Amino acid sequence: MLTSKQRACLKGQANSYEPIVHVGKGGVIDTVVKQADDALTARELIKGKTLETAPCTSREAAEQIAAQTNADVVQVIGRVFILYRQNREIPKEKRIDPNRKK
Repeated sequence: MLTSKQRACLKGQANSYEPIVHVGKGGVIDTVVKQADDALTARELIKGKTLETAPCTSREAAEQIAAQTNADVVQVIGRVFILYRQNREIPKEKRIDPNRKK
């Protein structure tokens, strides 16, 4: 569980990111979850987008993906969501630190 300060820090870091996970008309299917899981393993912090044709809201999609990948939902605004999952296998100097001072 993230604190509000950690959440704010992660939002700032993800601000310049482009969405790499797209939830389309099929909803949150296995391939979307697999893509999100692989991206979280490699990057720790990802941005996703729910397309207009999706059968679920961005909040629902983010929560479903987060539950299936053991990630935290950082933020949902409109059709865009941000997910975070710490990966201890990444070298310490390349990790995203949610406690970093701005």
